[in-house]
Amino acid sequence: IITFLVFLLMVLTFPISGWFALKVVPTYERMIIFRLGRIRAPQGPGVVLLLPFIDHWQRVDLRTRAFNVPPCKLTSKDGAVISMGADVQFRVWDPVLSVMMVKDLLAATRMMAQNAMTKTLVKKSLHEIQVEKLRIGEQLLLEMNDMVKSWGLEVDRVELSMEAVLQPPRENVVGPLDAVPLVPGLEGLDGTIQQLAARFFSNTLALAGSGTGAPEAADRVEMVSEVEPPTAPLLGRKTGMDELLLAVEPVLSEALVGQVGASYQVNIALPCGSQSTYFIDLSSGRGQAGRGVPQGSPDVILEVAEKDLQDLFLGDLRPLSAYMSGKLQVKGDLHLALKLEELVKAMKQQR
Repeated sequence: IITFLVFLLMVLTFPISGWFALKVVPTYERMIIFRLGRIRAPQGPGVVLLLPFIDHWQRVDLRTRAFNVPPCKLTSKDGAVISMGADVQFRVWDPVLSVMMVKDLLAATRMMAQNAMTKTLVKKSLHEIQVEKLRIGEQLLLEMNDMVKSWGLEVDRVELSMEAVLQPPRENVVGPLDAVPLVPGLEGLDGTIQQLAARFFSNTLALAGSGTGAPEAADRVEMVSEVEPPTAPLLGRKTGMDELLLAVEPVLSEALVGQVGASYQVNIALPCGSQSTYFIDLSSGRGQAGRGVPQGSPDVILEVAEKDLQDLFLGDLRPLSAYMSGKLQVKGDLHLALKLEELVKAMKQQR
């Protein structure tokens, strides 16, 4: 009855009421209307009729929006204190949920992104944060989408940015802090630079002290050709595909299957122009690998050149870097494809 009376009043006062009751909604927006406190289906784009006194409305922008997570101090797993920030892009995919579930959409999303970033980075070392920034960003993207899905949002992009390293880790690449003796003249240096310089000078002094005593030996400069071909041991690292399979089989285990949980078909482009097919099945049991295609449909199909595949298994090329550079073509779930790095880590530990 109330709705009918308001509608009748609007008709009687037309066209004056039309000035207030008709709203234009552009293509990139939707209008959420609460009529007598009850939400209606999203309206727009186009002209939308609002009933005076009983309709309350709110516009929702569907375009991609971005915000910056301000840099915050956090302590990494190895004790380093760093200042990290992030740039996040998101959009609304369900206007009703975005209005019903959260009041301040931008503030809530920014706080959620900051908490997710902090919880993830405190579990990583400084080296992992610096080297695997893209991979950590993808992990944050998946975690944030799980959290904001109930808000009607979708996060499109997360890019981490390291502002500064405020304090180096307790133990860096050259060893513990007390493992390198102090050298006079280096007291003014700090952190990693001081330790690297101290290690360099201590090694130089040790080499000089172990010489034969000839004065000209310490001053001799040995010229090394940078274009000289690698020695035989380095060439020996590049193995054939059958030898790679032999290296893969010992690391297959139920624990690795639990971490990966997928089967892969690998189409390898050989230098001669032909193609060979191998499979790595890490979906059940202890896993298996061999020539041909896996039993059943593979979860992911990978296409890669033989040399690039060897670099992947030897740890010289990361799966994400190979994918971003176009060296690795992925058909299927990209997230499952990147899980193949767990196999590479297991092979490194085996060596």
